[in-house]
Amino acid sequence: MTTLRTESLSYTTPQGRTLLHDITLGAADGETVGLVGPNGSGKTTLLRCVYAALRPTAGRVLLDGADLHALPVKARARRVATVPQDADAGGIELSVHEIVAMGRSPHHRFWEADTAADRALVREALARVGIADLAGRPFPSLSGGERQRALVARALVQQPDVVVLDEPTNHLDIRYQLEILALVRELGTVNLLALHDLNLAAYYCDRICVLSAGRVVASGPPADVLTADLLAEVYGVNAEVGVHPATGAPTVVYLPPTGPRTPPAPRLPTS
Repeated sequence: MTTLRTESLSYTTPQGRTLLHDITLGAADGETVGLVGPNGSGKTTLLRCVYAALRPTAGRVLLDGADLHALPVKARARRVATVPQDADAGGIELSVHEIVAMGRSPHHRFWEADTAADRALVREALARVGIADLAGRPFPSLSGGERQRALVARALVQQPDVVVLDEPTNHLDIRYQLEILALVRELGTVNLLALHDLNLAAYYCDRICVLSAGRVVASGPPADVLTADLLAEVYGVNAEVGVHPATGAPTVVYLPPTGPRTPPAPRLPTS
């Protein structure tokens, strides 16, 4: 069984600003853990420490009890796949198929070409995220949502033990938001993802970790964590939290600060 754990993890920038304070959380095979919190709460910084784009200034990221940052880069890449928040093309002129096939690189030596099995994995992943028809298109020509799905496909062909996703529903319409999150849950991997949409987090995450100013302020099952009091404290909003009759998941309804919505005044006839 694969386990992922951050242990008393903190991160301070070279300029001396501390963005994460003593973060401890964990997940195991088949679990989807969501990070939620307002902008600037530390979600992306925490994920970047987990997938080793940043090195914590204190604490550790443990994969099966071993320090993840001590693993060789290629060994780490075989086990941890990342879907970043920014799906910008970055000037890359590769095709969608080639971008997705990059997920196989941790499994090959530098000079080895993709095999027939690799190409089959790429085709399957493209089909699973709904962009099989875009395989030959240049990656920069895709819309933001199409790029996001391509990056999810790249993570799938990596066949990792851990999938880290930073706002994976960015740029996606509602259908693909639901399909991508359902797909992530079906993988059986350790899934750690940041989400802004609390209703999606409540439905698709087994546990939710709420961050505020770089600290964990609540962690647990969605029904225990998502309360009106917590949303008022962390987000500064009024909300009602109920249980959806069809899904059984917590449902958040945001309330305007001025109370019930008043209908617009009737328009006066013009002469």
